[in-house]
Amino acid sequence: MEHDPALELTILMPSLNEAETVATCIQKVQGFLDRHDSRGEVLIADNGSTDNSQEIARRQGARVIDVEQQGYGSALLGGMKAAKGQYIIMGNAVDQAIG
Repeated sequence: MEHDPALELTILMPSLNEAETVATCIQKVQGFLDRHDSRGEVLIADNGSTDNSQEIARRQGARVIDVEQQGYGSALLGGMKAAKGQYIIMGNAVDQAIG
């Protein structure tokens, strides 16, 4: 996918059945983008969710792509290929800090 010159950041979140937390995570990312006056997109790389995660993410304003090959790494790679931002930041959709 070609980068969109209007988008500075893609915030990429792999997702698999994250219906309970994905909306909160998207809201936090959108708040970050707003506070820092950054032009960006929230991209959910869905890895076969069966719990309505995709629809919840879309209602929150995220762009959702389906990644057929199973696994966290596959979801990340699929998301990186679909990212439109100049830079990609990877996060998670489980509403917890990593590290």
